[in-house]
Amino acid sequence: MVGGDHKVLEMARPILEGMGRNILHAGPAGSGQTVKACNNMLLAIHMIGTAEALNLGVSLGMDPKVLSEIMAKSSGSNWSLNTYNPYPGVLENVPSSRDYSGGFAVDLMSKDLGLAVEIALKNKVSIPLGHAAYDLYRIHAQAGSRHLDFSSIIKMLQPVDSPKPVQ
Repeated sequence: MVGGDHKVLEMARPILEGMGRNILHAGPAGSGQTVKACNNMLLAIHMIGTAEALNLGVSLGMDPKVLSEIMAKSSGSNWSLNTYNPYPGVLENVPSSRDYSGGFAVDLMSKDLGLAVEIALKNKVSIPLGHAAYDLYRIHAQAGSRHLDFSSIIKMLQPVDSPKPVQ
């Protein structure tokens, strides 16, 4: 997500390709940061919604794999559910199945959400879900989860004395 002059982007493309495979021109200078803030805010919101839905279903006796499979083929399908499932044991090789190690840290998500909130406030744009996500990730970080992957937000929803999730 790059903002700036298109000709300058093309000159810098070989360097940027060493950092990532998708180099997307977002528009003038500052646009890349805006797109990143919007994208990560949406990611945080749908991760929280996915975690809430899975937590509710499992709390009511559903198998998390069955629940995820059905939601993935229904209107609840989303990247957090299908590619980065927050419930341990549903998907292999994702942070939730590695005790939330690796991945995108809660601290980084909280920082990015803070930027989105700041941009929205500065521009007088209402983002109630973005602000709620920011608050939840800040609380999660302060509770000792700052270095865990952001999908660990599901742990905030589970009672402290609850049994370890079925894997």
